[in-house]
Amino acid sequence: MIIFPILILVSLLLYIYYKVMIIRSKDSLTQQYLNSKSKIFLGSFIFFFGINQYVFYQTKISLFIGILFIIIGISQSRLGWKASKHYQAEYQKQQASPQS
Repeated sequence: MIIFPILILVSLLLYIYYKVMIIRSKDSLTQQYLNSKSKIFLGSFIFFFGINQYVFYQTKISLFIGILFIIIGISQSRLGWKASKHYQAEYQKQQASPQS
């Protein structure tokens, strides 16, 4: 099962990428948007890590821990997705309004 380590690595790299982009950005709205995107990838990292742990070990304790990680990962990704849509709409409103 090489797919889960690849997904874990990609999620982790994208999480780090967005966190670095937050530091480089000066606009607070852009920082909030990038933070919400990073939450999505943090959640996917936790989700895939939980699945991978159960597939690798296949014990009852890894099942419980994996389910816990999956629940946390889904909730983190869902909150990041909602925030991302909110800040994307706010950013579009800011771009549409005339600058004075």
